[in-house]
Amino acid sequence: MQSLTTILEAELAALAAADRLRSCPEVAGASRVHPSIAGQPRLSFCSNDYLGLASHPSLISAATAAAHRDGVGASASRLISGDLTAHRDLEAGLSAFVGLPAALVFPTGFQANLGVLTALAGPQDLIVSDALNHASIIDGCRLSRAKVAVYPHADAQAAADLLAGGAGYRRRLLVTESLFSMDGDAAPLGELVRAARGHDAIFIVDEAHALGVLGPGGRGLCAAAGIVPDVLVGTLGKALGAAGGFVSGDRALRSILVNRARSFIYTTALPPPIAAAASAALELTAGPEGDRLRNRLAGHRRSLGESLAKLGLADRPAGAGAAVGPIVPVCLGSESRALAASAMLAERGIFVPAIRPPTVPVGSARLRITLSAAHHGEDLAALVAALSALARLAP
Repeated sequence: MQSLTTILEAELAALAAADRLRSCPEVAGASRVHPSIAGQPRLSFCSNDYLGLASHPSLISAATAAAHRDGVGASASRLISGDLTAHRDLEAGLSAFVGLPAALVFPTGFQANLGVLTALAGPQDLIVSDALNHASIIDGCRLSRAKVAVYPHADAQAAADLLAGGAGYRRRLLVTESLFSMDGDAAPLGELVRAARGHDAIFIVDEAHALGVLGPGGRGLCAAAGIVPDVLVGTLGKALGAAGGFVSGDRALRSILVNRARSFIYTTALPPPIAAAASAALELTAGPEGDRLRNRLAGHRRSLGESLAKLGLADRPAGAGAAVGPIVPVCLGSESRALAASAMLAERGIFVPAIRPPTVPVGSARLRITLSAAHHGEDLAALVAALSALARLAP
């Protein structure tokens, strides 16, 4: 019998041969857009710190004060050791921000999606899910043991047809991201909510990449469309610059999650300094500073989109909808071409890793460029100069 090491080394070799072997770059420094990588200064266009809040003095101050008040670690599940002030304050702020009655915070956004899907669905139920939904939604669907029906990306009519065919199930659920994490396009929320309401389905929207960035006051694409989902999932680790995730909806939903969401019940709670930092970020995001940062970010997005068009580089995968946010994919097709493009940018001091399967579908390896309000005009100019060299390469 082969040793475990031998087996794993063979699997790693196969990944390397397919240009799919990955590792974590050594990054240092407080800035998410001007970090040090392997000891060298770099310009990063791959962070989800969309508003540049991860190192904002207000978040650092709030985290420091909470550490003195509540300690660093939460020590246990909230059902065992109780809620701390930072948790209660954050959940009150989140429910007010998204305009829903209640919110429940999870240690990660991944756990939030696992928790809500496994708590609401079971073997007697049907979940209808977008083909490009995040891995946390996919895994939540699988762990729920519900029947899962996947519709083509952003095809609301296909989603409605699948819901219509699920009349024999106890519950039907329709789940989508609002802003998709790899293609950077928006779900047709108006059509999807009509499909859900027309078939008595629970409508779940993951606003992870939209909250803080899009919609009135940064409240997301549901708010922009005037839609109130049954369940809204969000993250604290992207535009809000902290960490963690949350689920918001009616108070009954929150109580069910406290009692049934295993990813909430059986894990240590979010550290109170992180919760306090997220509360500080919410306050900034909802105020004049948030408006200023969103306007700056939108200007960066327009500028880069115009530059890519001039270079002949598409900023949307084939079949994707219109660009609406800070995620700018440059699809290159093969893993080898995406790796070569990433290496070319790295030679010019720019950090944009190649995104390859299984994160994206086979044949759609890409550079996933993300913009931040913390970027400067000269940063974008450096990126465009590097991408112009990429545009000159033969496909």
